Amino acid sequence: MNFLNTLQTAKKENKKLIAVLVDPDKVTVADVKNICHRINNAPVDYLFLGGSTVCNNQTEIIAKEIKKHISKPVVLFPGDYKHLTNCADALLFLNLISGDNPEYLIHQQVKAVPFLLKSKLEVIPTSYILIDGKKETSTIKVSKTTPIPPTNQNLIKDTALAGQYMGHQLVYLEAGSGAHLPVGKPVVNAVYNSVNIPIIVGGGISTQQKINEVHNAGATLVVVGTAFELNSIF
Repeated sequence: MNFLNTLQTAKKENKKLIAVLVDPDKVTVADVKNICHRINNAPVDYLFLGGSTVCNNQTEIIAKEIKKHISKPVVLFPGDYKHLTNCADALLFLNLISGDNPEYLIHQQVKAVPFLLKSKLEVIPTSYILIDGKKETSTIKVSKTTPIPPTNQNLIKDTALAGQYMGHQLVYLEAGSGAHLPVGKPVVNAVYNSVNIPIIVGGGISTQQKINEVHNAGATLVVVGTAFELNSIF
């Protein structure tokens, strides 16, 4: 699988994709078979695997079990370099450019290098931009950064464009798990009109209507997490 090429082609052809985010800290090995069955039979293109506070080795354990049952590609969405595993197809190499914490601007990435030198994962440089979803998410707590207000569209689109100028190949707009306010159409559309790389959007997207709205605003890939966990979608 070449995840980046798939997203670039989808953007060019205006094809819309969906991923389900599985947080390894919220599931057990016993849960995995049923989760994979649901994803395999849903209108979903990818399984994203990752979280902000997962315990050491838990990602590896869950990823190994997922690979036994999933028919869709698995993309890592790690909150820490310790969460990396070869039991996946691709890695979003995240750069949290909406904040100024050096740990998530460069230090985590440097710590990941010894693992990645020996890995066959497809590594994709990704701008990670936190948008205020009216909830203090685990990502905000762990990264100790402040999300950008959705009303400040100029800062959001300039941040996204800065990421593109730095060579990032994807931009991920994140409102956070269970966000009360998902990333809205105006924000997505502002970024879409500023960058020429595929846009991923996640956080608080809980219905098919919201998925469609974000897709129509310019997102190539929409990520659903909490709604899937609560069995309210797919």
